[in-house]
Amino acid sequence: MKLDDFDFDLPERLIAVRPVSPRRSARMLLAEGPEISDRHVTDLPALLGPNDLLVLNNTKVIPARLFGTRDRDGNISKIEVTLLSPDTQGNWTALIKPLRKVKDGEVITFTGGLNATLIGRADGQGILQFNKTGADFDAALAVAGQMPLPPYIAAKRPADARDKDDYQTAFAKHQGAVAAPTASLHFDDVILDALRANGVGFAEVTLHVGAGTFLPVKVDDVTTHKMHAEWGQVDAETAQKINETKAKGGRVIPIGTTALRLIETAATQKNKIAPWVGETDIFIYPGFEFKLTDALMTNFHLPKSTLLMLVSALMGQEVVHNIYAHAVAEEYRFFSYGDSSLLIP
Repeated sequence: MKLDDFDFDLPERLIAVRPVSPRRSARMLLAEGPEISDRHVTDLPALLGPNDLLVLNNTKVIPARLFGTRDRDGNISKIEVTLLSPDTQGNWTALIKPLRKVKDGEVITFTGGLNATLIGRADGQGILQFNKTGADFDAALAVAGQMPLPPYIAAKRPADARDKDDYQTAFAKHQGAVAAPTASLHFDDVILDALRANGVGFAEVTLHVGAGTFLPVKVDDVTTHKMHAEWGQVDAETAQKINETKAKGGRVIPIGTTALRLIETAATQKNKIAPWVGETDIFIYPGFEFKLTDALMTNFHLPKSTLLMLVSALMGQEVVHNIYAHAVAEEYRFFSYGDSSLLIP
């Protein structure tokens, strides 16, 4: 299975740099097996019903991108920091640009009274100890930080105040993600209420999406690719809801690849799941046997990406090739702020 098997031509004009408003007005490609039709996210309540359970990722994106300075005897250098993940002591692994301009023990100063000391480095990344912790750190980060927009958006424009709302889901609860579960960005209170009124069930999981979600696949044989690890949790209530849905013949539909990867990690056997917590580096590509997923709502993904491999595993490579050819021809909007799809094998 070669990397080029997952390539396609995407005109740059189709890469969305802002979401549509309201969220629910986005277009949605519906694929039922090989059959493709053009819908909108507002059609979801008519397409789903009382036997369907939507699995939502309730992670909350932190404003993880920071711009600060390092002062060395009056020589000031501008430093850009993207937080990646905290350790058990509250220190953060971070991408630091340029890392070579910061020595171990030096302080990077940000706005809002926030600063960080570089206490170590590993694998080209820095380890930062901040001067604030807990709620004080969260409050200072909210002032100093910007939303960590994906590279393909950040290359076109800087993050701004709108992104603090646009790049956060309507049901975000648990802080820790440095990228949004973007399929969920199409939901607002109006469509959530309409789905509930139609009897659709909801269950929540937490997967803190990491910056590794944007890392390119660098091997030609995709089966040898090593996935980044992300922390996640499936609680007892959600496991019970999924098991009950499967037992009565209902459909389990993750909203986004992050929710899908987590429930398939926690699956114990076909149609069964148990509570789970830990780091998952599950890699789903064609040949994978899904234990729980009956359909998937997801955005349109990058060429040669692990997420494109995941949807190919669910729908089949030829079907996905046709879906993406249709999406390009019909000028769907791509990637994090783009349109959506509902994929039903």
